[in-house]
Amino acid sequence: MKYNFQEDLKSIREILGLSQQEFAEQMGVEQITVSRNESGRTDPSAKFLESVYAYAFEKNVKINKLKEMFWRDDLAQNEKILFHGAKSEITGKIDIHRGRWNNDFGQGFYTGESYEQAISFVSGFEHSSVYYIRFNDSNLKCQRYKVDQEWMMTIAYYRGALDEYKDHPTVKALIERSRDCDYIIAPIADNRMFQIINSFIDGELTDEQCKHCLAATNLGMQYIFISERAISQAKLIERCYISNNEREYYKNVRFEEARLGDNKVKLARKQYRGKGRYIDEILV
Repeated sequence: MKYNFQEDLKSIREILGLSQQEFAEQMGVEQITVSRNESGRTDPSAKFLESVYAYAFEKNVKINKLKEMFWRDDLAQNEKILFHGAKSEITGKIDIHRGRWNNDFGQGFYTGESYEQAISFVSGFEHSSVYYIRFNDSNLKCQRYKVDQEWMMTIAYYRGALDEYKDHPTVKALIERSRDCDYIIAPIADNRMFQIINSFIDGELTDEQCKHCLAATNLGMQYIFISERAISQAKLIERCYISNNEREYYKNVRFEEARLGDNKVKLARKQYRGKGRYIDEILV
């Protein structure tokens, strides 16, 4: 899927109130270059692509967020907009079998509920982009999770931290439940959060300590498609370009949020010390 540069260019220019000639001067190109790109008579060069989106973001024209708002306004009943941060271009249709097995809930196609959430996970990759997905959840079976013991242990299993207990009836029941659906809605767990879960699995934290530490690092919810039926009701509708300055902005946002989350975790460790059960007390 290509970027919708033709429409984006025209929208950015009109929002800024510039003629094609005035915009061309800002970009350091000829007016004919702007005209041809707006009419779709030529494909933009990588340099021009970056220049336009970087200029827009610098001028506080957040074109990707504006497009999100318009897409949301166009939703029908049972439809929602989801977001997928991709390190490289998605070729062909969405494929639930291309993901890694050691993701939070195993193999599947992972999406988030906001643009900021999606971009924050791929802002460190040079050729990354964010895809918008139109999803109709009619007649699909959903498995919902919240920050609790079941969620923690399910993620620990898929990330390979529960091998010692993989044949335990409780663990088997958790995994069976996690695959008995078309899609999953669950809190996101990044690598920092998995380190906390690991501390629980290693017997360093109780389930209560772990739960409250994880709740302190709230990253939002993720939607994971795990059946072909769910994927058949999800459609890629937009690919968003991420300029270098926007990429840097969200890298800094995530850094600040991570620092705040780390401080909350320290407080939660202390406040809930000695409360709850350790892993070997749960899986006896």
